[in-house]
Amino acid sequence: MQLPRFKNEPFTDFSKPENRKKMEKALAKVESELGREYDIIIGGEKIKTKEKFYSYNPSKKDQVVGVLQKGDAELANRAIEVANEAFKEWSMTKPEYRVKIMLKAAQILRRRKFEFAAWQVFEVGKNWAEADADVAEAIDYLEYYSRWMLHYAKGAPVVKYPGEKNEMVYIPLGAGAVIPPWNFPLAILLGMTVGALVTGNTVVLKPSSDSPVIGAKFYELMKEAGLPDGVLNFITGPGSSVGDTLVAHPKTRFVAFTGSKEVGIHIYELASKVQPGQKWLKRVIAEMGGKDAIIVDDEADLDAAAKGVVVSAFGYQGQKCSACSRAIVVESVYDKFIEKLISETEKLEIGPAKDNYPVGPVINAAAQQKILSYIEIGKSEGKLLTGGEAVRQDEGYYIKPTIFADVDPKARIAQEEIFGPVLAVIKAKDFDHAIEIAN
Repeated sequence: MQLPRFKNEPFTDFSKPENRKKMEKALAKVESELGREYDIIIGGEKIKTKEKFYSYNPSKKDQVVGVLQKGDAELANRAIEVANEAFKEWSMTKPEYRVKIMLKAAQILRRRKFEFAAWQVFEVGKNWAEADADVAEAIDYLEYYSRWMLHYAKGAPVVKYPGEKNEMVYIPLGAGAVIPPWNFPLAILLGMTVGALVTGNTVVLKPSSDSPVIGAKFYELMKEAGLPDGVLNFITGPGSSVGDTLVAHPKTRFVAFTGSKEVGIHIYELASKVQPGQKWLKRVIAEMGGKDAIIVDDEADLDAAAKGVVVSAFGYQGQKCSACSRAIVVESVYDKFIEKLISETEKLEIGPAKDNYPVGPVINAAAQQKILSYIEIGKSEGKLLTGGEAVRQDEGYYIKPTIFADVDPKARIAQEEIFGPVLAVIKAKDFDHAIEIAN
């Protein structure tokens, strides 16, 4: 099986009227489908529970995006058992068969790119460009991992030894739990899941309770692409019961997680404990938080630097582990840079993601309260230059892009992940000192 060389999926140019019309049409279609109910699916069986929970639009906090089933430990146990049973057959399928399913999913996703982006606008408050980029990344995972599976299917070279015939092949592990975040609700969810599926593993997927509908839409996509029942199982519910059960189960072979440091550490600890009847040590892939920095040196183009920091710090309201939450600026250009930074930041308009504002809402009420509490801490740790308050509170969870200057490198707002539109600006003596602060 030969595939053309991998190329990244291009982003959509929304300055073109035809693309704006397509997005507006997709938004109208998705809005007409809001409030529907989605089932837990184990081995192809659709399951409803007595208890439900709701996914809400953070831009319009009373608007229900979907009604979900509140799964429990019993259902989580059943899902892992079913995934283990499905593994027996799925693990023996030819790599080319699995790759064809992933490539078909990529084709479907490419065709429905605007629709999948529109779901992100409503469920997690991404503006059009952020949502489009997320879907493009998801398509990339399907294409890229398919190519690597064909590469791994050839095995690996081994040293020849006289009198022996040796070969090395890669084999799948078994059934795994995938626990993705809400901030890249399709790209990261799909990437972790497809990486496991294309290599012959089976998966129990538990999406974030802030983006479960997008998880359900992904399940529908994979079924449409031809994935057999039981290979991918979909369960919604609390992390404390469903998530912990999936991680602790003796037949869970691996856990793929992206999220907070606290939850990641808890998963790592729980997975490391050998349970009664467990045969294998579990593999844990945990991508956790960050406190990223951009260094601005005296050789920098300050206009470009200010624009770059603003895009990184306040794109998707700073709700990324890759967001710039520290700007470390050498003292010779510090004051000039800050002027330009404030000017760029105050140009940003805040409003609903559906209307494609550059700054939308944060994900939920708890996140808004946490970010506002860090802003209060920041007021005693630095000089508030702009922002620092919630706005449009009757509509959704909006916070003005916030900048603190003269922040000590060891201050809490310079050390702890806030996961919101809050930037700490730190002064450095020179470039070497800036590197030292960043580290």
